[in-house]
Order: sequence, then C-alpha cells, then structure tokens
Amino acid sequence: MSHISLALLAHVDAGKTTTAEGLLYKSGAIRSVGRVDHGDAFLDTHFIERDRGITVFSKTAALGTVPEVQKRTSETDLKIQLLDTPGHADLAAEAEKVLFAADYALLIVSGPDGVQAHTLTLWQLLAKYRIPVIVWVNKMDICERPRAEILEELCMQLAPGFTDLEAMGFCGDDMTGPKAEELALLSEDTLEEFLKEDRLSASSVRRLIRKRKVFPCCFGSALKLTGLESLLECFANCMEEPPRGKAFGARVYKISRDEQGTRLTWIKLTGGSLKVRDLLGDEKVTQIRRYSGRRFEPADEITAGEIAALAGPEKTYTGQGLGTERDLKDALLKPVLSYRIELTDGTDPRAAYQNIRKLSEEDPQLALSWDERAGEINAEFMGRVQAEVLESVIEERFGYKVKIGKGRIKYLETIAAPVEGVGHYEPLRHYAEVHLLMEPLPEGSGLIFETALSTDDLDANWQHQVLGSLASKEHKGVLTGASLTDVKMTLVAGRSHPKHTEGGDFREATLRAVRCGLMKAENVLLEPFYSFWAGNIPPEQIGRAINDLRAMHAEMDAPQQTGETMCISGKGPVLGLDDYLSTFLSYTRGRGQLSLRFCGYRPCRDPEKVIEEAGYDPLRDTDDPSDSIFCSHGSGISVPWYKVEEFMHLDSGIRIGEGEEPPVEISAPRVRTRGLDYDEKELEDIMLREFGPIKRPKYSEPVYNRAEKKRPAQIKQTWLVVDGYNMIYAWEDLKSLAETDIAAARSRLSDLLEAYSSLRECNVVLVFDAYRRPGGQGSVRQIGLFREVYTKEGESADAYMERLAREIGSNFNIRLESSDGMIQLSALRSGMLRMSAAELELEIKAMSEEITEFLDEQRRSAAFSNTPRQV
Repeated sequence: MSHISLALLAHVDAGKTTTAEGLLYKSGAIRSVGRVDHGDAFLDTHFIERDRGITVFSKTAALGTVPEVQKRTSETDLKIQLLDTPGHADLAAEAEKVLFAADYALLIVSGPDGVQAHTLTLWQLLAKYRIPVIVWVNKMDICERPRAEILEELCMQLAPGFTDLEAMGFCGDDMTGPKAEELALLSEDTLEEFLKEDRLSASSVRRLIRKRKVFPCCFGSALKLTGLESLLECFANCMEEPPRGKAFGARVYKISRDEQGTRLTWIKLTGGSLKVRDLLGDEKVTQIRRYSGRRFEPADEITAGEIAALAGPEKTYTGQGLGTERDLKDALLKPVLSYRIELTDGTDPRAAYQNIRKLSEEDPQLALSWDERAGEINAEFMGRVQAEVLESVIEERFGYKVKIGKGRIKYLETIAAPVEGVGHYEPLRHYAEVHLLMEPLPEGSGLIFETALSTDDLDANWQHQVLGSLASKEHKGVLTGASLTDVKMTLVAGRSHPKHTEGGDFREATLRAVRCGLMKAENVLLEPFYSFWAGNIPPEQIGRAINDLRAMHAEMDAPQQTGETMCISGKGPVLGLDDYLSTFLSYTRGRGQLSLRFCGYRPCRDPEKVIEEAGYDPLRDTDDPSDSIFCSHGSGISVPWYKVEEFMHLDSGIRIGEGEEPPVEISAPRVRTRGLDYDEKELEDIMLREFGPIKRPKYSEPVYNRAEKKRPAQIKQTWLVVDGYNMIYAWEDLKSLAETDIAAARSRLSDLLEAYSSLRECNVVLVFDAYRRPGGQGSVRQIGLFREVYTKEGESADAYMERLAREIGSNFNIRLESSDGMIQLSALRSGMLRMSAAELELEIKAMSEEITEFLDEQRRSAAFSNTPRQV
C-alpha cells in the first residue's frame, strides 16, 4: 500500500470544501455529498465552521479506492489522505502547518475568478516547502474563459509549467511525439532520455511533477460533480510515493485536544514504523488514532507515509522533528500585530491567563503573554477573523467571555554597534560577575548566545548557568520594551566566589549585564514590512496606486502590464498597508487584488514618535533591572549601569571604540536613527557624480544702477527637476502609450523635455527610478541643457530628488515636478518652487503651441519669399 498525503489549498470561495466533498463521494469514502451552506459538510464539523460557513481548523480524511492505472511502475494500491486547510487569508498560518506533513498539494482555483491575492500567498508557501502541485480549476460550469486562457494566466502569475496533461494524452503511460518533446525540454535528464529513446517514460513525467517542473491541471465543477473522475485518475497517473526511510522519523504538524480534553499530537511518519506503547523521548504513546473527519479508528501500528494522532505525549510541539527528522523553524507567515485580550465577565485576567496560555501549545504563533506592567493578556495573530475565532474558542474551552481589541503593530529592537555589558551581583553571601560582548547580527538572525571562555577562567557549570539564563528569557529592548532581536551575546569574562556563589547568582548577574549593555548601546527600533503585490489595477488608476504607496514610504518596482490591467510589487511598512485593502478595492471598483506577506523588519521611520507613545521607562522596569549590586561595608549597594565599570572586579580586555572620549554619564539609552541625516560631503559627491563639477552661481560685484540708484537683483540659474514615472502615469497620452510600450513613453517624455529645455533656456533633469534593477550602475545622458538620469541600484528616484532638493534648493531657482508629498515637503523646506504634473503639462502644451506658431510663421515667410512679385 502506497501512502500519500495531499493538502487541499484554495482562496476564499474557490470551492475547496465542495471539492473535498466531491472527491470523498466519487471515491466511495462517503455516501452523500454535504454542503457548506447546508451545514452538513463531512470535514467542517466544528460549530464555529458551520456558523461561519468557512473552514477554520485543519482536518484529515481518507479517500476511498483510487483507480489503479495499468502499466504503473508500482503494483500496489494508492491510499490518499486528504489534509483540509482553511482558505481565509487570516487563517493562512494554520494552512502552513499542514504543509509540514504534505507529500503533494491540490491547489484549487476558481475558473471565473482566476488567480487571487491569497493564491499568490499559498503559492509562495508551496514553493518554500518544495511541495509538488496539482491544480483543480473549479466552477467551469459558470466560466466563460477558455482553458488555454486560464493556463496562460497561471503561467504568467505563478510559474511556468502549468499543463493540461490529459489534453496532452498522458494517461499514466509512456509519451511520444511533439507533446513528449515539449515536456522533455524542461530538464536535462528528460531531454537526454527523449533524444536517446524517442519517448518519455511515465516515471520521468512523474519525476518532473515531483521536481515542480510540471503542474498538472484538471478542469470541472465540484458542485455539479463533473470532472472529478478525471481528477482522481490524475492523482493515480501523476503522483508517486516519495522515498521513505527505514529508520523511525516523524514530523509533528499539529497539537489539538479532543472533546474529552485529551491532548493529541498529529504526526506524519516519514520513515520506519510506530507502535502503541513506543517511546517518544521519555514519553509513552498510549493510543494511535487514524482520523477521517470527526471519526477515528484506533491502530496498533502505523507505517511510513501515514498520518495519525497520538495520545500520551505531553511535551511535543508543532514543527518538532522526531527520530531522523529535524525541527522545522522559521515559518513564512508570521503575525505582525499584537492584540489585547479583555475579559468582559469580571474574571481575574492573571488567573485566566494560566488557563488560556495552554492554547499556545496548539498554535505557538499566538505568542500568548502576560504584561505585568499593564495587567493584561496579549496575543499575536494574522487578522480579525482569527481574533474572532479565538474569542469563540476561549469561551468554548475555558468558559471565559473575552473581547479582543484592535491590533497594534509589533515592533522589535536591536543594536547598531558592538557594546560590552557588565553585570555584578553581590549582596551578602552571594557573588557573581558577568561580562557580555553584544554585537549586531543581520536581519532575521534572532538571538545567538556563545561563550569565549575556557573552563580555566570560569567553571563550566557557571558558564552553563550564564548561557541557560540568556536562553530562558525573552529579552526586552530599552526603547519601548519590545522584544530584542538580531544580537549575538558572547560571554567574555566572568568570576565566581569559592564559598559564596550560588546557582541563582549568575542568572542575576547575566540579566543585569544584558540590560547594562543595552543602556550603553546605540539602539534601533524596528518596524515590520510587507512585501506586496497589487494587481488588476485599471490603467486609469495606476497613478493613484503609485501615489498612495509612495505616501506609505513603500519601495516599488516599475508597474507591469498584465493583460488589460496593471500590477505593482514592492515592499512597504505594515503600518499603512495593513489597512489599505478597503481603500484599494474602493478605487479599483472591487477588481483589484492585494497580496501582503511579512518580509522582515527594518529601522523604524519615526522612532521618536513610537517611543513617546509607548511611554516605556527602562529605569523603572523592576522585572529587568539595569543596575548592579556590589558589597560595601558588609551590605549590598545598588550601582547605576553607567557607573558599573568603575566598580567592577574584572577587566575583560575588550576595548570598543578605543581612542574615543569616554561616554558621558547619562540615564537614558541612546537612540540611533538610520537614513535620516546626510552630510554635505555626501551630497556634494552625488552632485559631482550626476552633473560633473558643480558650478556655484557667481554673482556680480554689487554696483549701483546709476539711473535708479538701486542694486540689481542677483541672477540665479533656472532648473526643472522631473520625476519621470510620476509624470508618465499622470499624463493621459503618456499613460496610454506606457500601457503598450513603457520605453516609448519614456522616449516621448525625454523628447518633450529636451525641446522644453532648449526653448526656455532652462536646465532640465529628468529622473527615472532604477532602484530595483539588479546590478544597475545608473546613467546620465546630456544634450545641451537637458539631462536624463537613471538612478543606480539601491538609490530610489525619491531619495535622489529629495537629496538634490536639499543640496541646491537655496542656490538656484528650482522647480520640482512630483506628486509625492514627502518630496514636495522637502522642496518647500528648501525654498523651492513646487509644480504639479498638470501645471507642467500646461506649460509643455503652451510650448508646443509656440513652436507650431513659429513653424507656421517660417512657412508663411518662405511662401512669401517664393511668390513672384509684380514690378
């Protein structure tokens, strides 16, 4: 028996539950088809799911007999376990966990709707976990688009390789002819096989599918039960069991509790076998359950490839690797919002937290925590739908009525430069001193703890105490009290006392050393960023989208044409993008698609405002003291963090910032802001690189006008700086041209501004954003007074123009064309004249009329001179 686990994934309303019901029915697993709107679906069994009409919790169901195809390389039957997942974007983290256990995925796409924003998120998940994919295009009974158009859309928006294998004649047998050659070109191995054998074996086709080179597509209507037989045959033709190990190995993909409260550990067995009463670590498996929907049957043993729920183990966790498998970490989807859980029935929050925190076992990403300072329970999740589900689960499980407030941005903190933290703990009959070197790490590294000491310098037992203390606590930053990240802490010196040191002394000294180091450090506040894809934007609204995203300080690629619409991708702060969907749908008349995915943290744009709103005072945080305790005259005294080095007993020998002046005694941490200040030398270099030697305006010596006896006004050069892409998508003529040929639009704008610079005798700088072009070195093209600038990689047009404005704004008469609010604000502060795209368009049209009149005059003059005259 071959066992394959198949995850069902779909965007909302694609018909995932209906498809699952149809597959179960057609394979003989159930006798009648349930429906979501009737509340009798086989897999959506929880009252929350039936009330809402959506899948909330992942579940399993065994398909019936899948027809065996003749000439299969395997003679055994194919047993498929469906893994149903939620389709709502707010519940995508639950879907991601299921992929820990999936061999294949069935991606369900609505034929009339096509690729949706959440489809892109699901595709990124499948790509990360390298899951081979079969696509079911549903609702073809109400779809007017041909199959070829749908396949083309899938290839354009997701990846090449989407193929209707049934139409190509693949039925589980070897392939020959042009269709086989088309598939053979996807891999060197298959091409070599085809050239040698003049055919492509069925096993090679299945290997292409396993390697994600080919994505088979089937079409039909799950509601009408059409096309499902072909889909089941596609499973048999295209799927094969992955290699399984002989030694025991398993992955934990879910923790749950049954109706009686029994804790269940859901595993995918990847190798060997598992029996009742076997040990997982030091815990015994008391029961093995094979589930199908709500029902289960007990089993004495399971073998490689099977999925089961285990009763007995209490220490397992989601993502855990057992036996030969390693732990899975770094989920792609991570919450970036924190929510406050308010108890509305008068229950003591502290007492309730002891029960509610058990939910973190089932979903570690909830990150349930108790805020001692505010006296409240906090949790992290993906969005409002998950929050509402959690309210229902808490009431059902624990009987508490709760209300979850509005989400707050989850900030993090790090440091910008190395620093040494010293912690000393020496009350009466206690002693420990710890020196930590704290260094910044690349984004996403988390916290790393190491020791650089030998056991001759500090006993191994005490070193383990230090490292254990560092690892056992979530360290807070000193700016807002947010979690610390991307820091390496190395034990570089430590000292104990042969008689007075006890176990807890080094924990106290270690945590004080961390806080001391943070108080001395250059601290950086980090905010979360999304990578976004905004698609199906009507061409007439692309300017609005660009302006909105720029106002959020988003970084964007150049807009792309997708059929009759436009799309933009890039990265931007969660603050702004998270609430943008309703606005986006409004001005795109419901056609737009916005896909958001957490992509990491970056330095906060306005740290002072966030710090002020947080109101966190690290010196008053009694849970994380930054001072040290020294002994003086037989009693302990508290020494502030900025004086600890005067009292410390050890010198680590580390010199950070050697030769600099000693730090002043301050009582608040320093805050470092990045990318906000530019010195004159840097701006001078930019000007020199782009425009050659900078010629400052030379004013004549002050003389008197003898007639009027006044000093003449100082003469300044005139400059016009134009944001190229902003202008293109603000002018209707250029925007229409850009929809078919963006290069032609750029060329047309360059021609117009070149003529303008010549006629008006004005220095014109046209700036195009090449920020995202890999390896771009930037370029400058100069014709007379006209310059066309392409920025280099890593330098956006906005940043270039803003710095240019600050540098030369007060020395020249500069007019700046841009609809970007931040650039216009910079222009205003620099004393520059601001010009809208509409104003410049009027000037260009006026110039064109002048040129036309001039040419007409020349023609009339020429005609007059060539007319015979009478004498």
